[in-house]
Amino acid sequence: MRAEPPPLAADPTTLSRLLGTTLDALREGARIRGGPLPAGGPEAVARRVREALGEPLPETGHGAHEALRTLVRVLAEGAADPAHPLCAAHLHTPPLALAAAADLAASALNPSMDSWDQAPAASVIEDLVTAALAAEVFPDATRPDALVTTGGTESNQLALLLARERQGPTVRTVVGANAHHSFQRAAWLLGLPEPVVVPTPRGTLDPAAVHEALTALTGPTLVAVTAGTTDEGLIDPIPALADLCEERRTDLHVDAAYGGPVLFSRTHRSLLDGLARARTVTVDLHKLGWQPAAAGLLAVRDAADLAVLGHTAAYLNADDDTEAGLPDLLGRSLRTTRRPDVLKTAVTLRALGRTGLGDLVDACMDRAQELADLVEKAPGLDLRARPTLTTVLFRPNGTGGTGGTGTGGTDETGTGETVTDDTVAAIRRTLLAEGRAVLGRAEADGRLWLKATLLNPHATPGDLAQLITLVEGSAHR
Repeated sequence: MRAEPPPLAADPTTLSRLLGTTLDALREGARIRGGPLPAGGPEAVARRVREALGEPLPETGHGAHEALRTLVRVLAEGAADPAHPLCAAHLHTPPLALAAAADLAASALNPSMDSWDQAPAASVIEDLVTAALAAEVFPDATRPDALVTTGGTESNQLALLLARERQGPTVRTVVGANAHHSFQRAAWLLGLPEPVVVPTPRGTLDPAAVHEALTALTGPTLVAVTAGTTDEGLIDPIPALADLCEERRTDLHVDAAYGGPVLFSRTHRSLLDGLARARTVTVDLHKLGWQPAAAGLLAVRDAADLAVLGHTAAYLNADDDTEAGLPDLLGRSLRTTRRPDVLKTAVTLRALGRTGLGDLVDACMDRAQELADLVEKAPGLDLRARPTLTTVLFRPNGTGGTGGTGTGGTDETGTGETVTDDTVAAIRRTLLAEGRAVLGRAEADGRLWLKATLLNPHATPGDLAQLITLVEGSAHR
């Protein structure tokens, strides 16, 4: 006789019990880890996972609660925890508890956003929320719209696809050297010419250099600018570049995956002046939006641009069903089966509103300024520049040094000591191996810098001071 099948997620009682086991395992794993990431490096983590997992596909199962206890605990123990204030390397946000709770509901109900009869309510929520967010990006547009994506890479790919469909397969994309790598990948995937890369020696696009690049090209073009670069959190001069694109009758795309949510901030939204002049805009809410991944958007000024994504599959959107009033969802994504990722965003928007989200953006931008202050006050550290968003680049300049810049990726201080790029890289890896801090790395001005990307609104001045102390301590070893 076959065993009774295990309960489904739609059973709230069973789900509640399993959730209790899961939360206990999360707490235990975090307690064992004891810091922003596990100590010991890749081999130590792999060994602990192998020991906990054992046989990945056992002949006989261990039961739901044991499996959750074991694997959730080892996952939490071996996590780089973005909720820890010393985990600050990447655009890797600590998700809000309410967004994670909403994500659980989405997983339990499991709507599939490829046909209305699989997602009746979810499709309406997506329609309303994407319309509201598109209007936030394009407040003066008549028919803006937005698609839910897995993040900046998919959004940028869609932007290039729409440009190809408008302008033909020879459209050239002009990007800065500061642009995200996804533009090169998207051009390759879509069979487009390789993007024209304009140097950005000061970290942002120079409109004169873009003008020169456009003048040298013939045929259709798309200029892609960045509002929040990955390495430095810088914003290209959008108004001047929008003027140039208008003058040259060239479409403008803005990759605001990082900086886009600054629109919620009354204090800082002017950083994005000119954004609404773009034809398409990428925004990620799993960065400065504190959503569990994935929560990306591609906003378009004119919903008519999305018509080219239309597709028919008789079992999902037959013509007679569409004519009878059943909404057609296939043109809302290049994917077929996809999660209702919009639910967590809808819950967050309803719970916090524009003001609440803006306060979180402001808090993280304040932390970045505070960290920059601490670096400037530390004689053994150099600050790359005052932060624009929430990214701070800094590096040691030598024990007790007074600063100064050498050449060839080194800093020479008044003490005669030299800090090489290899030293900077080793400091980062030492902190990782010891499980004490997670910092990123970025190249700028011909040198390697430590990168702190501050996305935790709960970080305190004491946390920032501890980060400085850890870096200084590692530099002095």
